[in-house]
Amino acid sequence: MDSHTPGYSPSFLTVDVPLPRPVDGSKTTVLEYVHFSVVLQHARRLAQATAVNIDGAQLVDVPRGDDWHFDPRVPETDQVGNDVYARNDLDRGHLVRRRDPVWGSTTEARAANEATFAFTNAAPQAAPFNQGPILWLGLEDHVLGYAQARHSKISVFTGPVLDDEDPRYRGVQIPRLFWKIAAWAGTTGDDVGAPALRAAGFVLDQSAELDVVLAKKTVLSEPPPLGAYLTYQAPIVDIGRLAGIDVTELAAADVLQPVSLQLEGTGASAGARAGGTLGAGERAAWVRLSGLESVTL
Repeated sequence: MDSHTPGYSPSFLTVDVPLPRPVDGSKTTVLEYVHFSVVLQHARRLAQATAVNIDGAQLVDVPRGDDWHFDPRVPETDQVGNDVYARNDLDRGHLVRRRDPVWGSTTEARAANEATFAFTNAAPQAAPFNQGPILWLGLEDHVLGYAQARHSKISVFTGPVLDDEDPRYRGVQIPRLFWKIAAWAGTTGDDVGAPALRAAGFVLDQSAELDVVLAKKTVLSEPPPLGAYLTYQAPIVDIGRLAGIDVTELAAADVLQPVSLQLEGTGASAGARAGGTLGAGERAAWVRLSGLESVTL
């Protein structure tokens, strides 16, 4: 880690946004990297949340690299390493995208690029999800472009939903759902120029493709128009409950109509019901995205 850069900065947007933290008291460690931080959940050996500051005006191009490595600050037994990803169609999916923290001086940019390849910043993702041109991968670019037209800064929070019912593979439970929240500073309507936080939340369900990768199904039956992945813009208050994290300030800034789903249970099973088996009225607060033009900002 670059010692002069203290990870995610809550004051980056001029409106303070705290790092999302778990609400259930589970053992976690906050690991700071260059321009981003990871909240590692020790029991699952995966991040429960990540947070990155992105300065679109200072982005730097550096060689990608591919040096995945354990973070020496925590035991290797508390991280998911290469054993889970070998000889299968699971990818080490970046939670903080490789290029998001790669800004500032050349030294900072190179250090940030390298830091994104820590196993603490990875989660098992079905290969087509992580590698393909899927809507989920374009959400950040879309929101960043929106913010660049105004302030060129954005903070993004990402993580898996760590649910007790997630399937187990090689000793590791593989998340079915992922969440993402993008936040930027807008202005208030009453006082032009005064900063006001704005945020948008999203949920992705990789259950169908994951079942194929884990050999629970042989083929996908009638995949939806976007492929196997169901992508939603969802109320941030629901994301907080699904992921078990405190997102109070972000939920208050949600650009989506703040109507909360009343689901039974928590975690991926609740999210799956919201996406597929609840009635239309019950899942009205979740917006199924058909393309970037469907995103509310």
